[in-house]
Amino acid sequence: MADPSDPNDVPDPTGRQARFLTVMTTIDSEAKAGRLARGAIEGRLAACAQIGAPVTSVFRWDNAVETSQEWQVLFKTAEARYEALEAYLLDAHDYDTPEIIATPVTRGGAGYLSWVTKETS
Repeated sequence: MADPSDPNDVPDPTGRQARFLTVMTTIDSEAKAGRLARGAIEGRLAACAQIGAPVTSVFRWDNAVETSQEWQVLFKTAEARYEALEAYLLDAHDYDTPEIIATPVTRGGAGYLSWVTKETS
């Protein structure tokens, strides 16, 4: 049974307590970021995707230090949809090893989290 005092205790459609994640990836163009975001939303893999302004990434790849401009895409999703979202990103992404990082949502507005549950069901 959901605890109305706990803003993260939102039942999913099966009645289980839902958990939520933010999932981030980066990609090398704004257009590609938009396609990743739209595909995830259309597939109900995430309720929302935000595309951040370009960031400069510095990293080691093939024994060289690289610098590139990338766009961050931050997805808001139910934990139950993570595996499907990760599979989609691995398939749709054109990097050999795309960054896919999931962070648990430890607190959130009950109305928003209910919306995330609805939109990812």
